[in-house]
Amino acid sequence: MGWRQPMWIVVVGLVVSIAGCEGDSSIQPTLAPSTLTWRELPAAPTKRTEVAAAAIGTQILVAGGYRADGATVATVEVFDTASQTWQRGPDLPAPVNHAMAATVAGAVMVFGGYDNAGNPSAGATRLSGTTWLSIAPMPEPRAAGAAAAVGTRVYIAGGIGSGKVLADHMLVYDTALNSWSTAPGPPTAREHLGGTAFGGRVFTVGGRTKAGNLDSFEVFDPAAGAWSALPPMPTPRGGMAAAATCSGWIVAVGGEAQSTFPEVEAFDTRAGRWQTLPKLPTPRHGLGVVTVGSTVYTLAGGPRPGLYVADTNEAIELAGLGPCA
Repeated sequence: MGWRQPMWIVVVGLVVSIAGCEGDSSIQPTLAPSTLTWRELPAAPTKRTEVAAAAIGTQILVAGGYRADGATVATVEVFDTASQTWQRGPDLPAPVNHAMAATVAGAVMVFGGYDNAGNPSAGATRLSGTTWLSIAPMPEPRAAGAAAAVGTRVYIAGGIGSGKVLADHMLVYDTALNSWSTAPGPPTAREHLGGTAFGGRVFTVGGRTKAGNLDSFEVFDPAAGAWSALPPMPTPRGGMAAAATCSGWIVAVGGEAQSTFPEVEAFDTRAGRWQTLPKLPTPRHGLGVVTVGSTVYTLAGGPRPGLYVADTNEAIELAGLGPCA
């Protein structure tokens, strides 16, 4: 029996107070090492890197990316966190790598990415049942950025845009109107960054430019239309990903430089400071990082810099860091 998209999803959108860069930005020791432990989960059916990932209910979709021979694929695989099983999902309309994905009101959407020819794409699609439907294309191409959903809008931040240069503004998709607008970009233009949303705000973390990896950590308030700087990520890195837990931790995972990064670092939006977490057992870049409740899942990615692929699926339960908001 084929995969069926769930018909419901619980969306948490509470606004919390976030300390600014004047707060205590000290890095704290690893929290409760005896209770925070990574566990290995069933491997994905195929090995990929530079994927896009998003969760809907208890299911995580892992879309697109590269396979070992360098081919860009349209493959979608679905991991059910409740049954701990994988199923094949419906292929994307076109192969893409370095795409961005987000979930809004029970619908998974995939944006942009590089096409087979290595050009940034402006394509946008939404999963309806078992069919991908075209939605309004982005006003300009975008790849290797980050997508974050706040309310009915998806914010595409950072990445490579028109002319294959660093994007200096965000693209904003209104799911209710099926239309696009723009908003100020992160103060630090970069690609291969992590991005997520919590408490009605968009967070961008890490990334890289031609000059190297960055520790930049910035937050956008859609209500004010303005960005603010937050304490920098302890370990500068690009090629990583980030996700927010239901309790308000922004978790940054993976990345690459001369080797892949095992570092996992989490920002406490209540205390306004970073904490170190247990290292990723299988360091990777180009991976999908998704939270379901208080559990962080890391899927696929490259175990070494360059074109290497993995089917690795690892998770860590962070309920010990605090209850869901």
